[in-house]
Amino acid sequence: MPIGTTLTQFIIEEQRRIAGATGDFTALLNDLATSIKVISNAVNKGALIGVMGTLESENVQGETQKKLDVITNDIMLRHNEWAGHLAGMASEEMDEVYAIPGQYPLGKYLLVFDPLDGSSNVDINISVGTIFSILRAPVANRAAGTEDFLQPGVKQVCAGYALYGSSTMLVLTTGHGVNGFTLDREVGEFLLTHPNMRIPEDTKEFAINTSNRRFWEAPVQRYVEECLAGKEGPRGKDFNMRWVASMVAEVHRILTRGGIFMYPRDTKDPAKPGKLRLLYEANPMSMIVEQAGGASSTGYERILDIQPEGLHQRVAVILGSKNEVEVVVEYHRTA
Repeated sequence: MPIGTTLTQFIIEEQRRIAGATGDFTALLNDLATSIKVISNAVNKGALIGVMGTLESENVQGETQKKLDVITNDIMLRHNEWAGHLAGMASEEMDEVYAIPGQYPLGKYLLVFDPLDGSSNVDINISVGTIFSILRAPVANRAAGTEDFLQPGVKQVCAGYALYGSSTMLVLTTGHGVNGFTLDREVGEFLLTHPNMRIPEDTKEFAINTSNRRFWEAPVQRYVEECLAGKEGPRGKDFNMRWVASMVAEVHRILTRGGIFMYPRDTKDPAKPGKLRLLYEANPMSMIVEQAGGASSTGYERILDIQPEGLHQRVAVILGSKNEVEVVVEYHRTA
C-alpha cells in the first residue's frame, strides 16, 4: 500500500484478504492504536504533568516501578477491556492474568504486553516503547486463565511495538511482513511510512550490555571478543557496539539498518535462564524480526518454538541480522 495509508485503512485491507473475517481483530488493533496514542501523550508531556520519577512499589519481577509503568499499564487495560474482543490480558506489571470486568462481553483474543519497555530511561528522555502480542483464546467468549496464555510464539496472531522517540511509531506484523506507521499528531492518525521493513542479513553492529561480560557463557564471550578484534581478528571486519537499555529502541534500529541484539543467559543469577520475558518481550520481538527476514534464538533453540511454562518466564535473547545470529548459534552448538 502507498506511503501515507492510514493504519485503519491498512488493517481493513488486510482483513479483506481473510475469508470469514468478522472485523473483531481489526477493531482490537484500533483499540490498541488508541492506547498507544494516549501513552505517547503521557510520555511526551512527562514532567509537565508530574508523571516522572520512581514509586516505592515493585512489579512481580522485583523491579522498582516508575510512575509511568503504572500509568501506562492502566491505559492499556482501560482502553482494551470494554469492547468485547478479549478474553483476558496479561502484563509485565501484574502478577496474575487480568480478568475482563463482568460488565463487559468476552471475546476470542488474548492480549499480553509490556506497557513501557525501557522505563528506566524515561527520566533522562531516551526512547522507550510498548510491546504487545495477540493470541487466539483456546476457548472464545470464556474468561481466560493462566494456562490459556501459555502458547508458543508461533501461535501469535499479531505482534507489535510502539516507539516513543523523536516521533511516535507503531510497528507490527500479522504474519505477512512488517510495516511501520508514524503518528501524525496534527490529524491524530498513524500513517504508513515504513512499508515492508527488512533486516539486512549481514551487519557490523552489535548491541549487548558489556557490564555483564564476566558472567557470559563461553560462546557469547567468543563472539564479542571476535567483534572487538575488528579487521585484525578472525571476523576480518570492524564492528560498532550499541546499547540503549531499551529493547524497543534496539530492535527498531536493527529493523531500519541491521544489527544483532543480545541479552544472553549468564551466571550472574543461575536461577534465571535469561533477563527478558518470553511472552510479552521475546516472543513478539522474535515474530517481528523473523517476519522482517532476521533470526531469533536463545543460542540453543528458536525462541518462537519454546513452550511457555509461566506468565513471566524469562529467556535468553539473541536476535537480528540472520547471518550474525547464525554465527552465535553455531558457537553455542560447538561449545
